[in-house]
Amino acid sequence: MLEIPAYYFRQPPVETSPATIAGFERLYREYVAPGGGLEIPYDLAAPRWQFLCYVCNHKNILLHGSAERNITEFEPRQSNDVDEFGNRRAVYAASDGLWPMYFAIVDREKVSSLINACFQVIGPDGVKSEPYYYFSITGEALADNPWRDGMIYLLPGATFEPQPLQDIGGVPIEVAQWASLVEVTPLAKLAVTPADFPFLKQVYGHDPAATMEKVRANPQGFPWHE
Repeated sequence: MLEIPAYYFRQPPVETSPATIAGFERLYREYVAPGGGLEIPYDLAAPRWQFLCYVCNHKNILLHGSAERNITEFEPRQSNDVDEFGNRRAVYAASDGLWPMYFAIVDREKVSSLINACFQVIGPDGVKSEPYYYFSITGEALADNPWRDGMIYLLPGATFEPQPLQDIGGVPIEVAQWASLVEVTPLAKLAVTPADFPFLKQVYGHDPAATMEKVRANPQGFPWHE
């Protein structure tokens, strides 16, 4: 069994009461399913990330987080990633409700380097583990309130392909990253703030120069945790 290092975060407990699920279904039915790209007027007691996780898990929905609040169409762009799948000209999205929040709320004018991950371990019986996360930003920016309000875009999954399974010590790992090689029109969007991100106070800091030295010395050593 693969032992996950303690520096990875685990997904907080999720509310699954019938009333909460009914609320998620109502928002999906009224604002996501029709399309149109409208902003969802979130009015539920459950945290926003739980609604986002729900639509990822139960609907054919993927998510993209951004500081831009009025994107009407996503066009493929060249990414910059150490992984081949994530280093293509594509529209990238996540099949998880928490991971894209990180991208939506990080202030890129203050933060020059990001290290992050979201994955599940697939057991011998095919059952997936709970999601694991890693979030780190430029260390010197942590003291400078490097956060902003952002937007999560809910995208139709039809044109996306999942990142191939990774093999870690003989154990399959499913990364929650998907890519579309064609443009994608959002179905809806949901505003988020730093307070909506449950790992806000736990985000790690790293030295970009020192991290690059670690990458060169050990390209497979992700996340090069300090």
